[in-house]
Amino acid sequence: MNKVTIEMPLVSECSVTECAYNVSKNCHARAITVGDSVHPGCDTFMPESRHVKMTQTVAGIGACKTTTCKFNEDFECMTESIRVGMVRNEVNCMTFAMR
Repeated sequence: MNKVTIEMPLVSECSVTECAYNVSKNCHARAITVGDSVHPGCDTFMPESRHVKMTQTVAGIGACKTTTCKFNEDFECMTESIRVGMVRNEVNCMTFAMR
């Protein structure tokens, strides 16, 4: 398998334990996508009672579509790390900050 190595911000914490990628409050997807043009939701969230087995992977932020966030630069997240959690029954980037 070919692999791409790039620097990207990490998901430092995820409190959404119902997600298939969440093990011990850490996200183990290769990368997540955040939001739409307005809401900073975690587009990678997948509700599942079974969880991933590859827990050595730490998720990065592959893309951010929330253009109203001050950390969004050209659809990329430009902060060191983010936290993901629940806001009114929605899985959201808790690091989101309005421009």
